Amino acid sequence: VQLQASGGGLVQAGGSLRLSCAASGGTFRSLGMHWFRQAPGREREFVAAITWGRSYTYYADSVKGRFTISRDNAENTVYLQMNSLKPEDTAVYYCAAMRYGSSSTNSQNMDYWGKGTQVTVSS
Repeated sequence: VQLQASGGGLVQAGGSLRLSCAASGGTFRSLGMHWFRQAPGREREFVAAITWGRSYTYYADSVKGRFTISRDNAENTVYLQMNSLKPEDTAVYYCAAMRYGSSSTNSQNMDYWGKGTQVTVSS
């Protein structure tokens, strides 16, 4: 499975961005899809996840109420809508997938990773 993330950029605080992650080479419907992020000098951290099937969603407390994860199984794509962005959201955002439709907040449990996309929020 190959994952390609896009949609990052520079935005002012309070603004919005939508990240996309296109999957190929596998059965997208069977994957639990995730977003992680890593800021300079910090460990990679969980942001959001969405399971397959009933599409249960999970969020880090730091983004709850501001970010929304969704998936389009017909397009093999997962999205991360980011609203009310803060400077502390600045990071490289990574798309990741877990087999069997599962979800986890632990990056060590991911089976597939895409290259990151930079999100920079200016104050």
